[in-house]
Formats: sequence, C-alpha cells, structure tokens
Amino acid sequence: MHRQIAGRLTGRTTKWIVLAFWVLSFAGSMGLNAKLADVQNNEASSWLPSSAEATKVADELSSTVDPNDIPTLVVYYRSGGLTADDLAAMDEQAVEMATLDGVTDTGVLTPNVAAEQGLPVQLTSDDGEVAYSYLTFNFGKNGWNDIPDAADEIRDITRTDGVTVHLAGFGGQAADAAEAFEGIDGTLLGATLLVVIVILLFTYRSPVLWILPIFSAVVALTVAGAVIYLLAKHAGLTVNGQSQAILSILVIGAGTDYALLLTARYREELRRHEDRHEAMSFALHRAAPAVLASAATVVVGLLCLVFAELNSTAGLGPVLAIGVSVTFLVMVTLLPALLVIFGRWLFWPRRPAFGSTEPTSTGLWARVGNRISVRPRAVWAVTASVLLVACLGLFRLDTSGLSTEDTYTKEFDSIKGQKLLVEHDLADNSNTAQVVASTASVADVQAALADVSGLGQQTPPQEIGDGRSYFEATIDADISSTAAFDIVDPAPGAAHDVGGADAQVGGGAAFYLDTKTASNRDNAVIMPLVLLVVFLILILLLRALVAPLILMATVVLSFGAALGISALLFEYVFGFAGSDPGFPLFVFVFLVALGVDYNIFLMTRVREETADHGTRRGSLVALASTGGVITSAGLVLAATFLVLGSIPFVFLAELGVAVALGILLDTMIVRSVLVTALNLDLGGRIWWPSSLDTADRPLPDATSDDTRDSVPV
Repeated sequence: MHRQIAGRLTGRTTKWIVLAFWVLSFAGSMGLNAKLADVQNNEASSWLPSSAEATKVADELSSTVDPNDIPTLVVYYRSGGLTADDLAAMDEQAVEMATLDGVTDTGVLTPNVAAEQGLPVQLTSDDGEVAYSYLTFNFGKNGWNDIPDAADEIRDITRTDGVTVHLAGFGGQAADAAEAFEGIDGTLLGATLLVVIVILLFTYRSPVLWILPIFSAVVALTVAGAVIYLLAKHAGLTVNGQSQAILSILVIGAGTDYALLLTARYREELRRHEDRHEAMSFALHRAAPAVLASAATVVVGLLCLVFAELNSTAGLGPVLAIGVSVTFLVMVTLLPALLVIFGRWLFWPRRPAFGSTEPTSTGLWARVGNRISVRPRAVWAVTASVLLVACLGLFRLDTSGLSTEDTYTKEFDSIKGQKLLVEHDLADNSNTAQVVASTASVADVQAALADVSGLGQQTPPQEIGDGRSYFEATIDADISSTAAFDIVDPAPGAAHDVGGADAQVGGGAAFYLDTKTASNRDNAVIMPLVLLVVFLILILLLRALVAPLILMATVVLSFGAALGISALLFEYVFGFAGSDPGFPLFVFVFLVALGVDYNIFLMTRVREETADHGTRRGSLVALASTGGVITSAGLVLAATFLVLGSIPFVFLAELGVAVALGILLDTMIVRSVLVTALNLDLGGRIWWPSSLDTADRPLPDATSDDTRDSVPV
C-alpha cells in the first residue's frame, strides 16, 4: 500500500470516518447476517451437478415423484418379541401420525395393514422382535427446517411401555443431521472466539489489546454474512450448513492472522516514530502488501472451487472468498483506525516507547536462525526427509466414503434404528433405486435389473408421460455405504444395455455414488488448478521463479505430511471408518492457500531486507522479526480449525484436525526451518532471474550471533 494512502486512512480526521463507516455497516448487517441460515440449501440434490444421472432421473420424475418427499421409518423393538398389543398400538399410533402436518396422503403403512392388503413387503422381522411403520413427509423445499419438529412429534406419539422406538430412513437421517448442525453458528463462533482470545492474551500479554482484533473480526464476519445472504437470496449462491460453519472459522482465524501481522509491524514502527499516525502509516505501507498477497492467494485459491462439478463444493468457494475479501478490507482499514485512536496505552504493560530496542532481535527465532545457519543444507535435507516419511501415511487414507453409521461421531437415533433393521434382516424399504425407461421396453429393463445382485423387490411400472415409465427396486444396504455403491454401480450399465429403452438409474444411493464420482473428478481437476494460480501469484509478488517453486514444493510437502499423519490418527486414534471422497480436496485448498500465507509473510520480509543485507542475512532478520507473530498466527488458525471437532460430523472433525496439523507444520517446521535453511543454502539464487542479490553475499560468520544486529530497531 502506498504510504500516502496508508497515512490518509489513519489520519487525525479520516480515522473517525473509517470507524463510523464500519460501525454503520456492522449495525446494518446484523439483521441480514442473522437470516443466513434461512437461505441454506442442505438438500442432497442441491449438491450434485445437473449432468449426474441421478439428477436427471430426479428431474424426469419431478412431476410424478416429488423430490421433496422424505420416506421415513418408525422402528419398534422389544427384546423377546413384539406382542399383539404392540402391533395394535402401532396401528393406533399410525392413525395419529397420519394427521401430522407434512405427512402425505399415502398415510402410514404398518405390519397389520400390509398383511391385510396382501402387500409383498416384510415389515416385521422373522424373530418378531423388530417391526416398522412406513410414512412419507413432504414439507416442500423447507423440509430440512421442518423435519426436526415432526420427528419430535412422532417420538411423543410412539411412546410404548417396554418398546424402544427409533426414527430411521431418510426422515430419521434428516432429523439427526439437523440436530448435528443445530446451533452450530453460535456454538462455533463462541468456541472460536474464546480460543482466539486466550491465544491473543498470551501473545500480546496485554489485558485490553486483544479486544480490537476480536471486534474487527466480528465486524468482518457479520458484514460478510450479510453480503452472502443477499447473494444467496437474490443471485442463486449456494450456501449450506457446512459452508456456513467453515465461514465462521476461516474469517475469525484469517482475520486474527492479519491483525497479528499488522499489529506486530505497528508496534515495531512505534519504536521508530514518535507520532503514532506516522507509525501506522509506515506499518500499513510495509505490512499491507503482504496481507493483500495473502488474502489474494486464499481468495483465488478458493475461487478455483467454482470449477468443481459438485454444487456444494462450487458454492463453498465464493462463500469463503467473500468472507476473506471482507476480512481483508476490515483488517487494513478498521483495525488500523482503532489502533491509532486508542494509542500506545493499548499495549500496556509493555508499551513500545519511541526509541526503545526491538525485542525480536534477541528472541527465540533469532537464536533458531543462527543455529540453522551453521549447516543449512543438512537442516533442510533432514527436515524434508522427515516430512517425506510422514507422507507415507497417505497409503492408509481411505476416501471411499462413509456410511450413515460412520458419518457422525456419535450414534444418533436413525443409526440405532438402521442397526436394528440390519441385525434382524429387515430391508430398509426407503432406500430404493429409481429407474426410468421407455414404456415399451420397461419390462426388459426390469428383467435386466433383476439379475443385479443386491437389488430387491421391484414395484410395478408406472407411466409418467411421453412414453416413459418408472419403477423402483429396494437396496438392502445403508444408503451411503460402500455396500450400496457396489449394488447400484452395475445397475446403470445393465439398464443401458437394453436397446431403445433410454433407461437411467437414480435414487438415494445413486445420488451418493454420483457424488463420490464427482468428488474424484474435482480432486483431479481443482488441485492442479489451485497450484497453478497460487504459483502465478507468488511469481508476481516475489518477482522471481526459483523462490515460488521452492515455496510451492514445501507447501505440497507439508500437505502430504499433514494428510499422512492425519490418516494414521483417524484410523488408530479416533477410530474413524474412513473419509469423504472430497476430503483431500478441501484439505488441499485450505493448506495450500493458508500455508502459502505464512511463507508470504516471511518471504516478503526477506525480500525487503535483502536489498540492505543480502539474502542470507536478510533471511535471518526476517525470521527473527516475523517468527513470533507468524507462530502466533499459526496457533490461532490451527486452534480455530480444531473447533470444528466440536461438531458431531466426521467430515468436519477430520477437516479440522488435518488443516490444524498442516498449519502447525507450516508455521513451526516448513516456514521456520525448511524455508529458512533453503534460503541460507541457496542465497541470492532464490531470486533468479531477478538481479535483487546477484552478489549472493555470504554471512560473515555463520556461527556468530551478530546477525541480530541487523534487525531493524
């Protein structure tokens, strides 16, 4: 940022204008941000691309099979066997359930009713201990919000002495998912802020300074939420519970990172300038470009997600990019204005007096740099080797997907119901393959699918118009399990082989399988794209080729090590059954974008110091000056992502652990040890083809401690 512009933003009058602008924006955004949950779209169909076969089937059946139907099972269990009175009670309760809002006209099917009507369905287990009733809810597009209340009403109705009742099927799973994300915004925000406040107290060692970064981060989150709400409501932006949860984490974490960097540079300049306005002018002039480059890297990396096939992934990119963009604007305008308004006393009890000595010149990271400088080549070779060994854990990473039972970190009601059905050999009739085909060939398609192992009872074909018909076939496996995928995977091929039928296969399990296929495609396309755009940004920032290549290699190595260690933790410590197919992509985007941030903070300072001291001495100065603040920033961001583990959702828990681990590796090892050692070993060659340090000046004495004298004071 140009120094004159920086000075105007925090001038004696303009600082108040900046403060007033953001306070008014904050107040005006609070109401809109509070409505963000109202525009979430958590329906499974909203996650898939329109090109997926399951999506095409849903579209073709939309006039016949309402996509908002929620098949629901009410599972009854009595040890020793359900009695005749229990089955009669199920009939009475079914009559009452049929009157609930949202229950479709098909009513509630019970074992007794199915037997009376001679329906070819088994609703009671052979041992008589388990039985279930079947009903369908339809709340329109508001099903995600209404199903929890309906589930509570069913539980009230179905209380039976000596009988355990569970809600299963799509309805039970939707109710449990809603419970898992219930209150997520307030819980995550509160936990995140608490963690950040504690770390800031230790970092600043001031009882009041932490308030300004936290206030600025909350303003950024609120304004970003309002912007996202407006775009979701009026411009078709996809927002779901997952993206909103990550938004809070990313904005608070990234905002605090930017605040730490800016505040550290401001404190440094306060020791050089008596006037605090002038000090902030210089601090913004020096720090804002690094913050801008960092934010731009994250934003561009996230926007690469718009090229994903999965709607949920494609929508996540813009949501988070908006959050980071707003955060950057807040942190380079509002926070500097607040720091200047309140003055030096905010740093009490360690006020940075004019002319005082910069403490980082003799701090921990100055000593670490001096130790690395003794044998830099050996240091980076050993460090890289250790990280490569950690990458071997990738062979234990299972991204084949998670069953409903394994999706959550606790056993919800629908999971208990599903287990009972499996244990007592009862098929979940709510999990079906939906097949559409030409009416003339539908019988041939039914015959072809009858040979597919795992597909069960088929319903009679039903015409849907335009010479097309559809039927369903039960899948005797959990809807999102590998077993269900194995059953449904050969079904489209068998249906397509029927000539002239133009058959297509969809349904719940097919949706999940198509999601897995799209995720694997996104992994292969988005990862290289993110690497390319981040590499180009680094070239523009550092005006070199070698340094960006080195930084990208170290970040990829850190990503592999983090994912490898995480895979071992998931399997042997947490006992997770596997990972979501999209898990590697999410971790990659966050770690590459955020991991490069810390290298940007370091390398922009190295470049700044190289002009006066040469690359090698400049690297030690940069490490000493930025080591503490970057370490604190890494701890903040790692801690905020770990908060995701408080949600009983395996994907978010795994994401939080992997990203936090990767960030810690970046800040503690990659940035401080590996990159610094490479800089010291290669010297001025890292700036090729730039002529920044063609002299390639060596350190006068690599074992001495006099490098600390080069730290600006």
